[in-house]
Amino acid sequence: MSDASPKPIALIIDDEISICQTLAGIFSDEGWSADYAISGHEGIQAFKKSTPDLVMLDVWMPGLDGIETLQRLKQLREDIPVVIMSGHGTIDTAVKCTKLGAFDFLEKPLSMEKLLPMIDHAAQIHKHRNSALTGNDFAGTASVFVSDSSVSVKRGVEIAFRGVAPATKSIRQTINMVAPRNSWVLITGENGTGKEVVARCIHNQSSRSEKAFVAVNCAAIPEDLIESELFGHARGAFTGAFAAKKGKFELAHAGTLFLDEIGDMSLRTQAKILRILQEQRFERLGDNKTLEVDVRVVAATNKDLGNEIKNGRFREDLYHRLNVIPVYIAPLRERREDIPYLVEFFLEQLSFELKEPRKILTDDAFEILMHYPWPGNVRELKNLLERLSIVVFGDEIDVVDLPEAMVRHVESESPAARAVLAAGSVGFSSSLRQAKSDFERSFVMDRLNENHWNISKTAEAIGIERSHLHKKLKIWGVDMKKVKLES
Repeated sequence: MSDASPKPIALIIDDEISICQTLAGIFSDEGWSADYAISGHEGIQAFKKSTPDLVMLDVWMPGLDGIETLQRLKQLREDIPVVIMSGHGTIDTAVKCTKLGAFDFLEKPLSMEKLLPMIDHAAQIHKHRNSALTGNDFAGTASVFVSDSSVSVKRGVEIAFRGVAPATKSIRQTINMVAPRNSWVLITGENGTGKEVVARCIHNQSSRSEKAFVAVNCAAIPEDLIESELFGHARGAFTGAFAAKKGKFELAHAGTLFLDEIGDMSLRTQAKILRILQEQRFERLGDNKTLEVDVRVVAATNKDLGNEIKNGRFREDLYHRLNVIPVYIAPLRERREDIPYLVEFFLEQLSFELKEPRKILTDDAFEILMHYPWPGNVRELKNLLERLSIVVFGDEIDVVDLPEAMVRHVESESPAARAVLAAGSVGFSSSLRQAKSDFERSFVMDRLNENHWNISKTAEAIGIERSHLHKKLKIWGVDMKKVKLES
């Protein structure tokens, strides 16, 4: 009996039969079984008769349109990955479809350079999902569909850059182009934009993916220790060197070395780094034995290295050595179209990690997030959603739960958001927010006192995870010395 895994199945729903037939042929060429339907109603019937692994769905169809079809598909099978196709994509449509559970969008006319990576990644998800069902190493990992992004076997599923903003699409295309090669990469962008995520994505899609990804924060290592960290040292090389130690270059042999915040290195260290990058050989501190390494270097910085060179703080020759493939990550305020995708993913991820029902944003709260400038970029968005997932009781996050400074900033800067806030009578948000916060804290503290500060019993009494309650207390600044962790 053959042990070959069954072909994944794609269902294409589009009122243009030529598109259906073309896509079916492409999927077939890529090793899929493909079926299609030319209306929403036919698509629903075809879906019920088969068990597709992926649905390609057009938004604009007569009769039952794509939005309604998506809703019905999700009612039939909540975890079905649906890729929306549209030649009239708008942010409003993206937000609506994301809230309904769509995972990605492809703009019409469809291009092979976007379609083929999506099909390939969908096939990987199908393979991993089948592996989980047969009980191998993937069992227990989150089943998440990701199109046009990186899938990391070791971490279950790793999201790279999701969204429809032109800048985001450009990054994904660059990653797909650069990752299989061995070229060095220089990633630039503000803090919190996701430079290390891009670096890991490049590594995970490269031929070095089975080897080490070694990250070095050049700004966090003291000047007198950075050479030891990068190149290692021999026993007795300096006071306190009681044993030999491998450096980051040696640990990254045959893999990828990620030099984060490269612009914060001293000129002295830059000079030594340049020599080693050119020669791929070095000696540990206190040792005269030459070691040869094979590393792919991906560097990142939040600084303008052109200005740093002009001001004599960065070596021009090192810049040109690192800047083989430049990748610029735009700040989140310049790619607001991506916010719905990021919110969807982070809330899903936090629900899984906290073992709590997934939070839902009200339309008004979503409006605030869409208009806020996000000076801390994606990292700030993720941290906010994590905090809200912990401190907000119930499943719904409303404007009143958001930081007051954020709401006021948006209210003062955005006429559209100001209209939403006025319509929702959010002018009393400060007092309402405080009242809600006071009630939650009072409620939890009363239950803690009733249970003699036993966190396990209190968590059980109010129906949340112990770790969730523990984080909530820390956010509130409660003296954790009083808390008893065990029953």
